Amino acid sequence: MARGDRVKLENADWCKNCGICISVCPTNVLIKGRDRVKIDDLEKCIGCQNCELICPDFVLKVVTQDEN
Repeated sequence: MARGDRVKLENADWCKNCGICISVCPTNVLIKGRDRVKIDDLEKCIGCQNCELICPDFVLKVVTQDEN
């Protein structure tokens, strides 16, 4: 994890809105949307990769701000 890394919805259409990623986010960046998880406040993201590692559907990816 490098300073400036942030989460992004890499494969948003694959999201089942299960909420597992939301439960492991230490800064509450992710919230449940109507059909899929949403990024609430990207600036709070610390790039910990918890969401990316736990998502069973490979929806989330932590990338550098350049890739976001």
